[in-house]
Amino acid sequence: MSGVTIVQIKKEDDGMRLNRWFLKYYPGLSLSRLNKLLRTKQIKLDGGKVEASCKLSQGQELRLPPLDNEKVMSLMKDFVSKKDEVFIQSLVIYKDENILALNKPSGLAVQGGTNTNRHVDGMLEALKFDALEKPKLVHRIDKNTSGLLLLARNRKFAELLTQAFKNHNLQKTYLALCYGKPKLNQGEINLSLSKVGEKIVPDPQGQKAITLYRVLDSVGTKFSLLELSPLTGRTHQIRVHLSTIGCPIVGDDKYFDRQNIKFNIFDDKLHLHAYKINLSDLYNKKMVITAELPDYFKQSLANSGIVFKE
Repeated sequence: MSGVTIVQIKKEDDGMRLNRWFLKYYPGLSLSRLNKLLRTKQIKLDGGKVEASCKLSQGQELRLPPLDNEKVMSLMKDFVSKKDEVFIQSLVIYKDENILALNKPSGLAVQGGTNTNRHVDGMLEALKFDALEKPKLVHRIDKNTSGLLLLARNRKFAELLTQAFKNHNLQKTYLALCYGKPKLNQGEINLSLSKVGEKIVPDPQGQKAITLYRVLDSVGTKFSLLELSPLTGRTHQIRVHLSTIGCPIVGDDKYFDRQNIKFNIFDDKLHLHAYKINLSDLYNKKMVITAELPDYFKQSLANSGIVFKE
């Protein structure tokens, strides 16, 4: 048949379902057309008929009809400008054969949404480096939260990390500059949460949410720097928990009860930073990745008189 292409299944795609394979390499191919091509045997695996749910094995051969347009769409979908390529690569703070770690700035979304066209997910193609495929998102942090974001560079670690985040098996540490100071220098905030409209609110019948905190330094009872470890991963959990105990985060325009008082000594950005993550259990050796505080956060600490030793 004219235009037929023979493709051999790569090692990194071993065990992948056929429909997922086409989504990866031919995102312009609709599911309905894929099913028609399979039904009419225009797509064959090792010379025989194949189902969309079939799991592929390394070395198998797919016979494909002409799908040039679908591949062009794939290239367009993954296009990253030179400016964004330089930018996203500048955020990399750790890289090995299994993971990448970024120090994400406040204001950059992890994934796209309404009125959000520039995001980490749209620049992943520029983070392939020596790998054959782009890295995968395995968790998220809020758009306005700065700090550590992990990416998986292969399917094995994508599955391991996704499961670890889902089961809350990774120790994560955040830093927050707060207006006010907790009554105790360390403790646990155990407060269930629910979504009401565009906000997350305390709700005894809501989803369980627990955050451990420790005061690192303070200026009387006016400002404090807290170290936080969320034991659960609810949306806006840290922000709502701190606001509820009377210590809203500086720059939080959503959960600052006093209408986000403007302080001339602080930048208006949210002062919440994903500071470090412990991957020791995953690597079977000591493995802690730390993301340096952004300049505006450091300046705010200096302006307030709070001392933080990294």
